[in-house]
Parts: sequence; C-alpha cells; structure tokens
Amino acid sequence: MRYQKLNHFSDSEFKRLVGVPRQVFTEMVEVLAKAESLKKKSGRPHTLALEDQLLLTLNYLRNYNTQLELAAHYHIAESNVNRTIKKVEDALMKSRRFTLPKRSITTADEHFNWVIIDATECSIERPKKNQSKFYSGKKKKHTLKAQVIYHPKSKQIIGLDLSSGSQHDIKLARKTIAKFKHCEYVITDLGYHGLEERGFKLLTPIKKKKNYALSDIEKKYNKIIGEIRIVIEHINRQLKTFRILSERYRNRRKRFGLRINLIAALANRINLQ
Repeated sequence: MRYQKLNHFSDSEFKRLVGVPRQVFTEMVEVLAKAESLKKKSGRPHTLALEDQLLLTLNYLRNYNTQLELAAHYHIAESNVNRTIKKVEDALMKSRRFTLPKRSITTADEHFNWVIIDATECSIERPKKNQSKFYSGKKKKHTLKAQVIYHPKSKQIIGLDLSSGSQHDIKLARKTIAKFKHCEYVITDLGYHGLEERGFKLLTPIKKKKNYALSDIEKKYNKIIGEIRIVIEHINRQLKTFRILSERYRNRRKRFGLRINLIAALANRINLQ
C-alpha cells in the first residue's frame, strides 16, 4: 500500500484503509517532515517517502504483520523496517501533538469532576523470568494490564496506566489514585468495589445478593449505570482495532507503553473528527 495509490479513495474509504482520517494523516506527515528538518545530519536518504514511512508504521500497528512481511511488501530490508517504525513512533510522541492531553486531571473544574475507569488486558509472550508476575488468572495467560481513564464530557482518554497482568484492577487504581483525586464521581464495574474508602463517590452496579432478587429501582439504577459505562467498553474495543494490542504482543515490553499511548492519542483525535 503506497500513498500515491490512495489519492483516488474517498475520505471514508481512506480512514477504513489507513486507520486514521485523511486530515490526521496529513498532520502526522507534517510532524515527520518537521522532525526530519531538525536533524543535524541528513545521512543517506530513505528509500520510502515520508507518507509511505507513516503508512508502513500504521500498517504495522493496525495489522501487526511481521517485519519480514513488511520488508517484502515495501521492498526494503527488514532492519530498515524496524528503524523506520521506531523513528516514526518517536517523532510523533516527541512532538506532543499525538500524546494524551497534557492537562492534569487533578483539577477542581466542576465540568471535570467525573470519569469512567476500566482496565483491559493485552496478551504477551511468556516471559523467561518472573512468569507468575505477568500471569493473569482471569485470562489464563500472560498479559499486561492497561487502566483507561475516560472523561465523558470531553470524550477523551485522559489517562493510561500500565501494570503486570497479575495485579488486580483496584490495586492499580489505588496506585494511580492521585490522578483523579479531585474527581467527585468515579464510574466503574464491580471490580473496583472498595475504592469509595478513599473518599470517592463510587458509582457501580448493585450486585444481587444470594436468595434476594433486585428491586425494580435497583434494576433501573443498574441499567442507567450500564448505559453510561458502556462507553469505555467501546473505547477499549476502539484501541484494540489496532491488532498490536489485540493479538499476542511479540515485541519487547519496554516500548509497549509508548505504543499504547500513541494509539490512545490517535483514538482521541479520531473521536474529535
């Protein structure tokens, strides 16, 4: 897939093929061009144009082909594919235009006083060391856990925290509680029961007790909470349309945080279109 061949596609078809709207893609190319102009040593020119380098990177994140497959498709060396992906990812993150909002969520703004949090897990290769640390009893495999903090007012992901798969959702929330300490209301699932002890007004579904049926009011309350909280499930699904997060992560874990933050920032930009 080369950029020149995408010109005759409509905007909706372009987004379906590439994964981001045409306007966002153009802005990403501008960021890469600026990063290239700031390089002290130009070195040997790249075989691919900036647009194709970006397409290669998005293709890798969305479809998670092996780098050998990408090397064959773009007619470059496998090592060059690896360098290109890292260069593009680093340039986008350093620009601060494709990262999560800089605004701290520890604010007393009355329009910013409630969030939805949830955790999702991404499968990884079995580690050589400390396997129990990454083993998720819920998923029955080794995973990395990502806690997503979503602000419904702005329709943006405003926080993302990572931990090993064995850590419980509420333990991760307690570690990162300072990030949303000024949020009066926190909407979660039942996995976060107990967070109200830290001073939050926690809004969770009412769990049915043994031998006792839920009242009509309780059922109506659960339905309302479910309708509000379903948004973050859609956000998790949107993140995992990038198959590097939905399939087993084959790379080293040290760049996982950078990649999931970049994908979350892209999701924010798409939602603002």
